[in-house]
Amino acid sequence: MSDLTLGLTEAKPGPAGFSGSDPLADGNARCRWAASTLDYAVYHDSEWGRPTGDDRTLLERLCLEGFQSGLSWLTILRKREGFRAAFAGFEAAEIARFGPDDVARLLADPGIVRHRGKIEAAVANARALVEMWERGESLAGLVWAHEPARRAALSYADVPAQTPASVALSKALKRRGFRFIGPTTAYAAMQAMGVVNDHLAGCWVRDACEEERRRLALPAVPAS
Repeated sequence: MSDLTLGLTEAKPGPAGFSGSDPLADGNARCRWAASTLDYAVYHDSEWGRPTGDDRTLLERLCLEGFQSGLSWLTILRKREGFRAAFAGFEAAEIARFGPDDVARLLADPGIVRHRGKIEAAVANARALVEMWERGESLAGLVWAHEPARRAALSYADVPAQTPASVALSKALKRRGFRFIGPTTAYAAMQAMGVVNDHLAGCWVRDACEEERRRLALPAVPAS
């Protein structure tokens, strides 16, 4: 089976937050995983692989990748607004002040994944980011310091689960106090953040992501 699919389904309204008809009806070739649900298609087209240098956005993606561990990413996507409400819009300074009562509140919140270890990791990650800022570092600078050479995968057989760069990023984050960020989770985050572009050659989104990478202004690279 091809790893690309053409959008040929009947047009229907998009999910909440998407102001258009079904993207799978547009005839564009996109990565096959994006064709299974409309939620995936919108995420694939508008966010996955699009480079960002915003620390709040990067923190959200790192935390959500940690919450996804052992679960379907679709579960996380469908709870995303719940996560944002529960975690103060992923504003690091706000989350860093969370205490035991907040953890108890989150464990009772059906709008998120109620896993104590993952909740406490998200709080620890926010605190680690605040400490980075206090040292004059940025999360964007750290993450993008681990950008590998750009390449175009022809199929998902060419896409690894982890790489030397994701191993190094995982270690760098853990040294700074981040949790639930092993090499495989780090690689998934790198894909989501556009640090690697794993839209397959021929996917209509790939070139847009490359152009956004060329325009992205990055902060200074921190010391390792």
